[in-house]
Amino acid sequence: RLVDALLKHNIIPYATLYHWDLPQVLSDRGGWTQRFIADAFVEYADAVSKGLGDRVKHWMTLNEPWVSAFLGYGIGVHAPGVAHWESYLRAAHHLLLAHGKAVPVLRANGDAETKVGLVNALTWSDSATSSEADKAAASRHYSFQNRWFLDPPLKGVYPENILNHVGWPLIPVEAGDMEVISAPIDFLGVNYYTRGVVEDAPGTGGLQIQGVRVPDSEYTQMDWEVWPDGLCNLLMKLTADYGIPLYITENGAAFEDEVTPDGKIHDVRRMAYFQSHLAAAHRAITSGALLKGYFAWSFLDNFEWGYGYTRRFGLYYVDYNSQQRIMKDTAVWYAQTVDANGFTLEN
Repeated sequence: RLVDALLKHNIIPYATLYHWDLPQVLSDRGGWTQRFIADAFVEYADAVSKGLGDRVKHWMTLNEPWVSAFLGYGIGVHAPGVAHWESYLRAAHHLLLAHGKAVPVLRANGDAETKVGLVNALTWSDSATSSEADKAAASRHYSFQNRWFLDPPLKGVYPENILNHVGWPLIPVEAGDMEVISAPIDFLGVNYYTRGVVEDAPGTGGLQIQGVRVPDSEYTQMDWEVWPDGLCNLLMKLTADYGIPLYITENGAAFEDEVTPDGKIHDVRRMAYFQSHLAAAHRAITSGALLKGYFAWSFLDNFEWGYGYTRRFGLYYVDYNSQQRIMKDTAVWYAQTVDANGFTLEN
């Protein structure tokens, strides 16, 4: 019904199959740490695409597998709350395997117009200083945050510069896995919110990196630095490294919203965030980035996982008690921007 309603209003659906919502019965069997989960995901992808493949032409297999694997199994701040390094590596590999196995199934249940992609949580990495040690730390950070879930599906290999750091013998790779994982896709989804500024941290184990807070920078309520140049840099690097069409599938900011006496939400900082990041995307396009589309996160204030309802990303404010929706100032501006297909860039 949702897909039909979208199409009725000339809205093209881009459907994500998995956004961290693993059925409990599968989690009880070990979830993403177990190899069977890849085939379970394929069954699910087959059922959904058989039902909707005649109307949905753009599929994303997974949303942010780095988050599913690392936050869920590596440090345990997301479900299922496991904090075990080998479990993270196993989950990461099986997520990628599930993606690769699902790609041909989605194509088979579609038609010539069907496009399949993968969505990753990506960041830009900068070194805290210009020292060679910190630059190397930034490279490791970029590889861990980005390349670990980009190189396998797009190049068929794990990034060599951090294999020894993560403990590559613990990755459950079997013969033929990398060929399956690297099944050709049509586009890459880019979820970008902030950058990482890191320094070399010898003796800390693992990647031996440490995050650095930047003095005088603006930070959102999520404690994420506002850094639009990172988006431009990232889009350019992704284009150079992989040469695949890109969609910004998430971009936005959480700030404390207040309903003013006039019944409105004057979210000036969120509007500025979107303006600066759309301008950064525009700079990337003019410089040759293969950027094909942009999705704001998010349409409505929503349940923000571990933060519950305490973080608001929406263009529309939701009163969680009454369910009333209020159009924030950013939503008014964004609608005008969509209608005009752009806005005036400041010099």
